Amino acid sequence: MKIGILGAGFIGRAMATLASNGGHEVMISNSRDPRTLTSTASAIGCALGTAEEAAKFGDVVVVAVPFMNIDALPVTALDGKIVIDTGNYYPERDGQIAALDSRSTTTSQMLAAALPGARVVKAFNAILAKDLETDGKPADAPNRRALPFAGDDEQAKRVVSGLLDQFGFDPVDAGTLADSWRFERAKPVYCIALDRAGIVEGLAAAKRDVELPHGSWRR
Repeated sequence: MKIGILGAGFIGRAMATLASNGGHEVMISNSRDPRTLTSTASAIGCALGTAEEAAKFGDVVVVAVPFMNIDALPVTALDGKIVIDTGNYYPERDGQIAALDSRSTTTSQMLAAALPGARVVKAFNAILAKDLETDGKPADAPNRRALPFAGDDEQAKRVVSGLLDQFGFDPVDAGTLADSWRFERAKPVYCIALDRAGIVEGLAAAKRDVELPHGSWRR
């Protein structure tokens, strides 16, 4: 499978590494001159390009940019693509966004609205980048960590579920993009290492208006 990575921060690099190690063809990009990623691409063993090139390259495209930058994504190049949304809303970084503060929508619904031709699946947002590369285990391993995902396109969800499993995590379907708030920032399963039963329990326990203390997930 060809996987394009939009964003070369911690999550983008971790996703590129996992995909490359899994035998996928990978192209990574950032918002600057792609030549600034030469050493990163060489270390990972992947190609590099502009955001437009990576979006066109990928059968699956990972969006790993700060939420405030989603309006700068290559919209047309993402038409028809399975887009994995790894983003989270951090007001201190992204600025206050009224629709999210009022809880009238979710981050993934906003991304889907910005990319009307894409097939958006929320995944890989509820794990720290350092854990993404180290916590994966084989499918038959005891106490395997689980990760939630959500989306409105069932075929796209199956593809992303397969990648979660290949990368070492039990995939847990959390529903539609409208349900994805259950594993956004500061919810019970956000960046906490849990098995499948723990994720299911945490998703069910999540309350729309209740957040965990800021930064508690970094422990």
